Amino acid sequence: MPEATPLPTHPPTPRTTEPTTPRVPGTGAGTGAPHPLDSPARASLTGPHAHFAERRGRILRYHPDVTPWLALPDAPDAQDWADVAALAGPGRPVTLTAFREPPPADWEIVFHAEGVQLVDDTVDAAPDPEAVLLGPADVPEMLDLVERTRPGPFLPRTVELGTYLGIRRAGALVAMAGERLHPPGWTEISGVCTDSSVRGQGLASRLVRAVAHGIRERGEAPFLHAAASNTSAIRLYESLGFTLRRRTAFLSALVPSDLEPGTDARTGGQGTGSLEHVGR
Repeated sequence: MPEATPLPTHPPTPRTTEPTTPRVPGTGAGTGAPHPLDSPARASLTGPHAHFAERRGRILRYHPDVTPWLALPDAPDAQDWADVAALAGPGRPVTLTAFREPPPADWEIVFHAEGVQLVDDTVDAAPDPEAVLLGPADVPEMLDLVERTRPGPFLPRTVELGTYLGIRRAGALVAMAGERLHPPGWTEISGVCTDSSVRGQGLASRLVRAVAHGIRERGEAPFLHAAASNTSAIRLYESLGFTLRRRTAFLSALVPSDLEPGTDARTGGQGTGSLEHVGR
């Protein structure tokens, strides 16, 4: 989820073209099936990222140490919201993407931002000779860079979602980009950030191209999200060859703190359903 920033009344509209990226298996194109990018978190958690998923009823979420995304049905009912509350626990935040319906009236909305979803159109993907592969041992430095640059959520196990690449200067990590959501046939580029000391050197562009190259090498297509208000990032991504697929929204809301006892899935699944680990 992008960092929250004040939204203009009429955010600039990114250019929209029909993506020319070759279609890959599992996109739903021409089949009448839902497109995996319409609900990318759900498509990921029922597909390549099923081993990260926790389920209660019709609700799916990533493990809280991995990423905060949670997937609801298109039209959630009261039972679904009860299951969301049980997964998260009283007073805890839940984070949604590609979702515009309001939560129940007693849920406090703490974050809302309009966003855009961009897909590979003519990205000049290429490996970068200076990029290094980042892994669990690099997480403290990655978290420190994220704290300074605020690209959006990055948690202790986010690095497990896919390939993360970084650039070091004098041994210090100064830029990175990597992979997050993974719907069938697609991989999201995320965590793009650059330390202020090296901005203007094109490091973010190079890393996005390098991550996109790895995605293409697997026969998949890159996509990404940005806040609609982050016009500088949108211009950068468009200059690299991404194009607008759809507008979306990001929402975070708090589970009511007076959740009835027995509905917290973390205590053993009493109440409305049972907690399951999917694909483990």
